[in-house]
Amino acid sequence: MREAYIVDGVRTPFGRRNGGLSRVRPDDLAAHTLKALVAKTGIESGAVEDVRMGCVTEVGEQGFNIGRLAPLIAGFPVEVPGMSINRMCASSLEAVNQAAQAIRADVHDLVIAAGVESMSRVPMGSDGSTFSDELLRRYNIVPQGMSAEMIAEQWNLSRESLDQYSYQSHQRALKAIESGRLAQEVIAVDTVDAEGNPVTIRQDEGPRADTSLEKMGSLRPVFKPDGRVTAANSSQITDGSAALLLASDEGLKRHGLKPRARVVAMSVVGVDPVIMLTGPIPATAKVLERAGLRFDDMDVIEINEAFASVVLAWGEEYHPDWERVNPNGGAIALGHPLGASGGRLVLTALHELERRQGRYALITMCIGWGMAVATIIERV
Repeated sequence: MREAYIVDGVRTPFGRRNGGLSRVRPDDLAAHTLKALVAKTGIESGAVEDVRMGCVTEVGEQGFNIGRLAPLIAGFPVEVPGMSINRMCASSLEAVNQAAQAIRADVHDLVIAAGVESMSRVPMGSDGSTFSDELLRRYNIVPQGMSAEMIAEQWNLSRESLDQYSYQSHQRALKAIESGRLAQEVIAVDTVDAEGNPVTIRQDEGPRADTSLEKMGSLRPVFKPDGRVTAANSSQITDGSAALLLASDEGLKRHGLKPRARVVAMSVVGVDPVIMLTGPIPATAKVLERAGLRFDDMDVIEINEAFASVVLAWGEEYHPDWERVNPNGGAIALGHPLGASGGRLVLTALHELERRQGRYALITMCIGWGMAVATIIERV
């Protein structure tokens, strides 16, 4: 079987809801990221054989197959096809995996895996309606926040531990921004402010330098009066885009490209759609088994911080070295633009692997209605 390599990647800053990126259409934002990736790698856009783009809420400005329209907006030749992928929160991680699968299967030699979500302009859930009566007969479907509460209860995670983890996410993200580590993966976006004046967004807007454990502790639970899940220990509603270039050995040679990582193994699992967010636990076990590796082989781990309880419950099962887990902060601080987060996690893991001179990184994400995706990459 052929190998699939990650050549490079870029992402926009992640903007707060109604923040700096909210005046950019998501299809334009995705196009901006695609153009930046082509410029960074030096490839001809016409050499790309497919664009796989994660996007969750595929209505309005994110409809009409944004995976096809964004490359056209970016000036790619009409011969370059594109598709949209909705694996909910893991959509762009799924895009990376599908790109790797196509390369391994000798279907393509050069594929862009991307993702985008403007949660300011296209509200989460606006692509849905009511649930089937038959589904509700089978499962007591609840909001994800209630699932996060269920996880906190099942693993006996205190409100204090959730807030402490979330505070750490902000502190790590702020340190990563200050040191310039995150700047390596971020491309600037030119837009306008609320008054129509030109502005350039250069860094993530989510991390809060003014937060504290006291402030976090003062917030009321969102989903249960006596609950533990608050806005502070949940991921932020965010706008953003990410894109990565993947290639085969033949693609590398033909276009004079140098790989940065190899896609080692992938997994996708289903779990109970009610508690729904426990999927990273079995997905981690499955991807390690497929890779023939041990948990301790992972030098960097990026697990999406949909809620602090998701990460801490996973941690109760694997007992990781927490210095290797989300070392530059996660979605609680940086935000979670649904369709773009997976690409961001892969890109951040890749940069951190190189910084640490490590070998393997694990990326995993919980997903609504009870699924999870996991991917292992190897630095080359």
